[in-house]
Amino acid sequence: MKKQLFTFLVFLTLLTLAVSACGPAPTSAGPVNTQAPGAPPEVVKETVIVTVEVPAAPGTPQVQVQVAQAPGFGETLEAVKARGNLICGVNGQLPGFSFLDPDGNFSGFDADFCRALAAAVFGDATKVEFRPVTAQERFTALQTGEIDVLMRNTTWTVTRDTELGLNFVGTTFYDGQGILVPVDSGITTLADLEGGTICVQKGTTTELNLADVMATNGINYTPAVFDDVNATYGAYAEGRCDAATSDKSQLSSVAKGLLPDPDQHVIMDVTLSKEPLGPAVRHGDDQWFDIVKWVVSATIAAEEYGVSSENVDDMLANSTNPEIRRLLGAEGDLGLKFGLENPWAYNIIKLVGNYAEIYNRSLGEDTPTYIPRGLNSLYSNGGVLYAPPFR
Repeated sequence: MKKQLFTFLVFLTLLTLAVSACGPAPTSAGPVNTQAPGAPPEVVKETVIVTVEVPAAPGTPQVQVQVAQAPGFGETLEAVKARGNLICGVNGQLPGFSFLDPDGNFSGFDADFCRALAAAVFGDATKVEFRPVTAQERFTALQTGEIDVLMRNTTWTVTRDTELGLNFVGTTFYDGQGILVPVDSGITTLADLEGGTICVQKGTTTELNLADVMATNGINYTPAVFDDVNATYGAYAEGRCDAATSDKSQLSSVAKGLLPDPDQHVIMDVTLSKEPLGPAVRHGDDQWFDIVKWVVSATIAAEEYGVSSENVDDMLANSTNPEIRRLLGAEGDLGLKFGLENPWAYNIIKLVGNYAEIYNRSLGEDTPTYIPRGLNSLYSNGGVLYAPPFR
């Protein structure tokens, strides 16, 4: 027994010496400084813990769960409200999507989604500053906080959603890349573009897709690269390119709205890629991400439920559909969960309209920039638009 005790004491002594040799352990005075000498001090923002109530079955105790809110949560909405308006990044040169009309107002599909977001936040669709950004500068403008949201015919891709520090909130317009050529050019297939020159915008997925498709098909071509819409199609209109390529929605918009003789140009019967277009926000503020995401969903749900700017007041007063009543803020508190007022979606529909109204206003049959809805129809009408439940 004494021998075992002696052995244990020897082991304990050796262990103490080994620990001492490794250096002093951190004390309660503060954390160990792991930064390199001369490096600026790290600023660590505290994660906020909030308690939320989880709905329980009737007759059972209410459950409360603590949820962590990441640093940055709520900062964008706070800044937008303090400023008194939304700064929305748009194209500004694309008829049907975002374009400065003759009266000096921004119009178009994307511009109206900016207004829908302003209506949700302020109850006033006019509280928007439209900030035109080129394809190359759009992501930097969002990353640096120059704009609050990007609503600029931008394709959702893996790289953009991860490496660029962005979050795409969903798709507002499902598109695909096409090629525009003069009617009398005789060009009908990709092979006909062998040795030709193709106008394309710099810093876009369009530029990369074109290179991939032409390389895959063994077609030699010369890309003529430009910074923005006007320069790209100006060169095409002057005959400096045999063709122009972009999203089919942009080609249609430009051909009908900007080219001198729109009937003398045709979009080839070929689709080079999938182009899901939609709003993007910065990483780090989940509240703002949720707000923008559900603003889009509210317009889609409103169309599905038959709620429009014309009947929304009647629906608010008389509808017995629980989903519609929650959407319009007649019951429940969905708006408060975003940090908004409960009539947030009512304001969107009343002041801007549902998805169909937004679409038809700028891209419908009665407009110069008409584009058939196709995939951009509700799932119940052969399209892919689908809003999650409002509950």
